[in-house]
Amino acid sequence: MSTDLDPTPSAAQEPATPASTRRGPKVVERGSRAHLVMIGASALVALAVIVWGGQLGTFEQGQLTRVAVFAIAIAGLNVATGYVGLLSVGHSAFFGLGAYTTGVLVVRYEWSPLATIPAALLLCLVVGFLVGLPALRIRGLYLAMVTLAFGVAFPEIIGQFEGLTGGSEGMTIRRQQLRPPEWSGFTLGERAEWLYWLSVVMLLLVMLVIHNLVKGRYGMAMIAVRENEIAASASGVNIAVTKTAAFGVSGAITGVGGSLFAMYIGSLFAEGSFTLLAGITLLIGLVIGGEATRMGPLVGAAAVVFLPYYTSELGSGQGAAVLFAIALIAVIFVAPAGVVGGITKLVRRVVVLVPAPRVSAQRGSAPRDPGRRPKKGATG
Repeated sequence: MSTDLDPTPSAAQEPATPASTRRGPKVVERGSRAHLVMIGASALVALAVIVWGGQLGTFEQGQLTRVAVFAIAIAGLNVATGYVGLLSVGHSAFFGLGAYTTGVLVVRYEWSPLATIPAALLLCLVVGFLVGLPALRIRGLYLAMVTLAFGVAFPEIIGQFEGLTGGSEGMTIRRQQLRPPEWSGFTLGERAEWLYWLSVVMLLLVMLVIHNLVKGRYGMAMIAVRENEIAASASGVNIAVTKTAAFGVSGAITGVGGSLFAMYIGSLFAEGSFTLLAGITLLIGLVIGGEATRMGPLVGAAAVVFLPYYTSELGSGQGAAVLFAIALIAVIFVAPAGVVGGITKLVRRVVVLVPAPRVSAQRGSAPRDPGRRPKKGATG
C-alpha cells in the first residue's frame, strides 16, 4: 500500500498516457477492404499520371518515354542484382543487344518494329543464360568483373560486324520505318505519342511479370539465395537453376528496354549509347530507386533522366557532372536503402500490411484447445 510519502505513486494515481502516444501503426490485412481501397487509390493515381503524360508536349512526353524505357532496363537489372544478389556492371550490353536486334531486323530485314520486341527478348534471354553460367562458380566482385568484361567487349563486338550493324559508323533507322502500325490509330507525325503509350504499356507488363515472379515460389528461392546460399541449398533450392534463370530473365527484360530505346532514338551507335557508362547509369538508377523493390526502378529511371537535365541548367560540362554527383551522394546519404526503401520505412510507421489469417479447411470446426488432452482412443 502506498502512502503520501512514497516517491512513486501507485498505478491508479499515475497520469493517464494519451492514446495518441500509445497507439502504434495501423495493421491492415492483405485482401481486406482497407487494403483493396489502398490498391484502388494507388491505381487511380497511377492512371491519372499516365493520362496526364499523354497530354503533354512532344519534348516532355519524350522525357517520360525515356523514363519508361530506362525503368524497364533497370527492372531487368533488379531481378539479378536486387533479388538474387548477382552484381552486374555490364548490363549495358543487354540493353545494346536488344537495341541492335531491333535495328538490324528493321533496317536489314524490314521487320515491323513492334515484331522485333519478342525477338530481342528471346535473344537476350539466351545470352543472359550464357553470361550467367560463371555465376555458378564465382560471386561478388569476381562476378562483377565478368559482367564488366561483357559490357566493355560489346561495342567492340558490334564493330566487327560492319555489314550487319554498321560498325563504328553506327546504324540509322529511317523515320518511315518507325511508322506506328495502322491498327494503333496513330500517324507517322504522332510517332512520339505512340512510343509513349507503347513504352508505358510495356512497363506495366514488365512490372506485373516481376510482381508475380517475386510473389511466387521462385521469388522466395531468389531471396533465399541472396541471403544465404548454403541455407538455401539445404532447404532444397536449386542454386544453379535459380542463378542462371535469374540472369536470363534479367537480360531478357533489359533487352526489351533496349528494343524500345532503338525505336525512340532511331540512331544506334555502340560507342556512344551502349558503353560501360550506360551500365553504370543503370546501376546508379537501381541504387537510387532501391534494390529489391517494385517501384525502385521507376524512381531510379526518373532520377537518371531528370537529374542530369536539371543539373545541366545550373552548370555546364564538368560542372553539371559534379552537381549530379552531389545530388546522387545526397540521395544515398539520406536514404541508404534507396528512395523507395526509405519511403517504405516511413510508411510502415503508420500502416503495416500483414497476411490474411488462414481459414480452416473444415468449416464450423472449433479450434482445438492446446491444453486439453484428447480422449482415450481418439486419434490426434
